[in-house]
Amino acid sequence: MKIGNINFAERPLFLAPMEDVTDIGFRHLCKRFGAAMVYTEFVSAEALVRSVKSTVSKLAIDDAERPVGIQIYGRDVPQMVEAARIVEATARPDVIDINFGCPVKKVAGKGAGAGMLQNIPLLLDITREVVKAVKTPVTVKTRLGWNSEQIVITTLAEQLQDCGIQALTIHGRTRSQMYTGKADWTLIGEVKNNPRISIPIIGNGDITSAEEARQAFDSYGVDAVMIGRATFGRPWIFKEINNYPDASPLSTDEKIDILIEQLHINMEHINKERGDDDPRNELRAILHTRRHLAATPIFKGIPDFRTKRIEMLRAETAADLLRILEDVRGVLKGSRQE
Repeated sequence: MKIGNINFAERPLFLAPMEDVTDIGFRHLCKRFGAAMVYTEFVSAEALVRSVKSTVSKLAIDDAERPVGIQIYGRDVPQMVEAARIVEATARPDVIDINFGCPVKKVAGKGAGAGMLQNIPLLLDITREVVKAVKTPVTVKTRLGWNSEQIVITTLAEQLQDCGIQALTIHGRTRSQMYTGKADWTLIGEVKNNPRISIPIIGNGDITSAEEARQAFDSYGVDAVMIGRATFGRPWIFKEINNYPDASPLSTDEKIDILIEQLHINMEHINKERGDDDPRNELRAILHTRRHLAATPIFKGIPDFRTKRIEMLRAETAADLLRILEDVRGVLKGSRQE
């Protein structure tokens, strides 16, 4: 599989772009455990053109995480073109991805993200103009359609290819489904098996295990699989899938150590970005980390864990968060000895 000049090994796994999740610390860990390509949090074109500091900071990438994609979203052609140029000049990503798939109300409800599926001519115009404006490979991530009565993906895939994109990621749900129900991979497979489609097709939706990833490749023929929510608090999922069935599972102690390392990586990055003397940096790093701690599967099944989970979500210092994690480690060790 190839996107632009980027060559990937057979059956690559990608980390999906996710707001408030795929920060630089998490991307580094996912890359270490075998993600073939990672993506930043999505970037508002409108905010980027206005040089909003919090948005510009999302463009921070480094060579250790390459190949890396930066995803932009918006509903205005000139803004999307300008944002793509800013991204290319500032961050030099390996891929610029256009988000036509985010279903959340604050994005889709304003006509951006999956909202663009209600205005296909504008969606195609944005794609065509962004492709023309930059030299970086442009890709698109989208959904099956706006709702079950407006499934457009089979036709849309050809139209997007004609606009010049170099890969297409398809989430197997409509916008109206949000994240409910089951992702429909049959339509993803239909796009992939269309003889008129020559660009790589990347499948996304409900991949939580090695068995599901293998089925996606075997049954639907996709060129790559993108993993989203299943990575929360579980960056090692890429290793579990890539090495299946021969992977030696990480111990619970090792997994807790990885989550602690994520906190330290976030603290180091935020201190570098904002200056070591900013007293708010520690809390910022905690906020970036604790969403993963709340979602990680390694704590499932711990008796009365709800209390500890609330403690994690309320922790405001690294010392408190580390203490809670060590308490949990002790509980897990005790349960294994019983």
